[in-house]
Amino acid sequence: MTTTTQRIARTRTATARDGRLEALAEAALAFREQVPTIEAWGRRLAGVLRAGGRLLACGNGGSAAEAQHLTAELVGRFEDERRPLSAIPLHGDTSSVTAIGNDYGPAHVFARQVQAHGRRGDVLVCLSTSGRSPNVIAAADRARELGMTAWAVTGPGPNPLADACHDAITVRAAATSTVQEIHLAAVHLLCGVVDDVLGAPRA
Repeated sequence: MTTTTQRIARTRTATARDGRLEALAEAALAFREQVPTIEAWGRRLAGVLRAGGRLLACGNGGSAAEAQHLTAELVGRFEDERRPLSAIPLHGDTSSVTAIGNDYGPAHVFARQVQAHGRRGDVLVCLSTSGRSPNVIAAADRARELGMTAWAVTGPGPNPLADACHDAITVRAAATSTVQEIHLAAVHLLCGVVDDVLGAPRA
C-alpha cells in the first residue's frame, strides 16, 4: 500500500528529474549561438589534421572523459568511415601523468606533455567546467608559447581558461552535470564538422 509520504517522495523525485531535463533543454537552446564557433573550429581542425598536424586534448575528471571521447572519435571514427586522425588525450598516459605530477607538481602534468607532443600549428582543446583548473590553464599557456592554437570549452564565462586561449565556447548552466552534457554535444558537433570537411561519405 502506497502511503502519502511515499507519494510525496515520488512526486519530488519526478519533479527533480523534470527539472534536470528542463535545465538541459534550456542550456542546449542557449548553446545554439555557439554553433558558428564550433563550425569554424571544425574547419580549422580538419585542415590541420589533413596536413599531418595533431590534436591534443586535456581536462580533469569528467572533462578528461570528454577529452578522451573527442580523441577517440577522431582516431577511430565518428559516424562514417575515414582515415584515422592524430589525436591524443593528455591524461591517458597514466605513467607520464603520475611521473610528471610527482617530479614537477600537478600543475605541470599537461603542460609538459604539450611541450613534448605539440608542434607549431597543432591544436590543443582545453576542457574545464569551471574554467579555473590550473593544470589546464598551464597547458593553454604552453601551447600558445609553442605556436599552437588553444581552444577552451568551459562552463559559464568569462573565466581564466577562456582568457588563456585563442578562442572559447562557454556553456551557460548552473549545474556542472548540465555543462558536461552540453560539452558532449559540442564534441559531437565538432567531430561532425571535421567529417564533413574531410569528405567522409554519407549514407
